[in-house]
Amino acid sequence: MRVVIGVLLAANVVVAVLAFKPFGGSADDLARQQAALQAKLDSLNSRIRATRQMVDKVQVARQAGDEFLAKYFMDRNTTTSELLGELQRIAAESGVTAGPGSFQFGDIEGSDSMHMLKMQVGCEGSYQSLAKFVNLLDKSPRFLIVENMHANSVQNGQKVNVSFKIDTFIKDDAGDGL
Repeated sequence: MRVVIGVLLAANVVVAVLAFKPFGGSADDLARQQAALQAKLDSLNSRIRATRQMVDKVQVARQAGDEFLAKYFMDRNTTTSELLGELQRIAAESGVTAGPGSFQFGDIEGSDSMHMLKMQVGCEGSYQSLAKFVNLLDKSPRFLIVENMHANSVQNGQKVNVSFKIDTFIKDDAGDGL
């Protein structure tokens, strides 16, 4: 009899535990857990959207950078001929007589595919034609930077002899260097 009463008492305790505190949690506990998980899911989804937007912006920036390089930077193989042709065109259009040019190639620190070309060229013409020459250099479709210009001499008050130092950049797609 004592054994039967003990078994019934143990069964009552087990049933009471199951009735008042289920092992899976109460309905309120499950609702709070679901709300926390939903909030975490929403947070992760917003981070994914932000990351996708960032990836899209990086791709647009990369494409714009590549277009800039293709449009304004010269190719390694044709740099000197393109630059001389551009300077001759500008000199003819402005009425300036361009002398021979000297080139100096240099590396850009931190870049394996970009190099700098420094060119020194002498020009002779009137003040107005030299001003037009500088203006056309500035508006050139190539990325030409006038680093320095120095008037060497004035002849008869009409002609000015000016030495220009012009910088430009070269892209080296092959990565072989200069």
